[in-house]
Amino acid sequence: MKQQRSRNFLLVWLGIVLILSIVIRVFLFKTYPPRFFGDTGGYFRSAQAVLNGFDAYDGTRTPIYPIFVALLGSERAIYAGQLFLGVCTSIAWFFIGYKISGKPVFGAMIALAHSLNPGQFFFEANLLTETLATFFLTLSLLGAYIWFANAKHRTIWLGLGIGFTAALAALTRPQFIFMPFLIAVFLAFSFHDRQIRFNWKPIVSVILPAAVIIGGWMGWIQSRYHMFSLTTMTGFHLVQHTGYYFEDVPDEYAALRDVYLEYRDDRVEAYGTQSNTIWDAIPAMQQASGMNFYELSRELQGISVQLILQNPWQYLQKIVIGWFYFWRSPVYWDRSAITPQSVSGLMQIWVFGARGLMLMMNIVFVLSSFGALVFERLRRLWKLSPFHWLLAGCIWGTSILTSLVEHGENQRFLIPLQTAVIFWGLWLAFVMINMRMESGKNPAKIEE
Repeated sequence: MKQQRSRNFLLVWLGIVLILSIVIRVFLFKTYPPRFFGDTGGYFRSAQAVLNGFDAYDGTRTPIYPIFVALLGSERAIYAGQLFLGVCTSIAWFFIGYKISGKPVFGAMIALAHSLNPGQFFFEANLLTETLATFFLTLSLLGAYIWFANAKHRTIWLGLGIGFTAALAALTRPQFIFMPFLIAVFLAFSFHDRQIRFNWKPIVSVILPAAVIIGGWMGWIQSRYHMFSLTTMTGFHLVQHTGYYFEDVPDEYAALRDVYLEYRDDRVEAYGTQSNTIWDAIPAMQQASGMNFYELSRELQGISVQLILQNPWQYLQKIVIGWFYFWRSPVYWDRSAITPQSVSGLMQIWVFGARGLMLMMNIVFVLSSFGALVFERLRRLWKLSPFHWLLAGCIWGTSILTSLVEHGENQRFLIPLQTAVIFWGLWLAFVMINMRMESGKNPAKIEE
């Protein structure tokens, strides 16, 4: 009887999560149109190249989101597909939260934190990669949790699934290229009685599909465009860092330097920052140098590496600033697209409040994860498991790696891992509340 009640309780919370997740997204689909951004056109051009057999694929984008776009076709179908992925992601987080805590209500809190977060559900309306990357990342984390939770599930097949989904995340958002290898290391090593144990299965099964998929794509880029990279844009991305001190470019590259500085001055005057200057300057830099798009990217990559080596402190400064930008928790939405005005006003309040909570969660995560890494007492107090440390490693790794290679919209890079940050914060609250409740039932325990 007790088991039946527990099962019914679980199904009630799962039903609440499912219904609310669907209702929110149906309302969004009916009242809020799909949104286009500067990157959207590039993904749609790449999708057309996919449909033409990759013959005209220019390598500026990794292939998974263009394939997703090509399969679904119309803007509304892509929008609906992303909303569906949002529901699936919420359910996956419900399962993780429920299993790790043993409480359906905690699973529901995590799932609804994902579905009710405007930084997430509004991004599902944006024709960009983040929602698809979030889905693949969550699947790989779900697989990792299953691996940690039960020894009988630690099979080659589960490892292959984790590696496959993590690789798809990397080929959706290149910032996650390290994720399959990080997950494999966490799954391979464990600590028991102060001894390190090693399991070879995750190293082979997780890394194998990732190496084949990611390495195969990078080999294809190398064979066609002579760049061993995930995209042909590496040189342009590095200029997001080095553009701040581009006047230090040697005279042998004066034509490129002078054109860029002209565009940089115009950008600073218009927007107060040089960020994203490169995207406006590319055509003029091609014309001044006589280089094609790929030759210019390779040239700028070499120039940028040279500038970084000559200006390590300026580069480090931009890394630190970009790392702080990473935690800013933006909500990408268009208030004017929502009618009537009363609904728009309520949504504005919702966005403002949710962003404040997200910023608070970010601060809690940074301080508490660093504190727990240093102090064993905190690790025990908060009952941090290997899965929690995997989440922390994914978040910290993304914040650092993206700051090393890009200095633009760094705050956008956290979006696929926002719910992981929230999970961490809610877990700490859950553990502390449980401790207070248990101590209230047994006051003598505290005095001991």
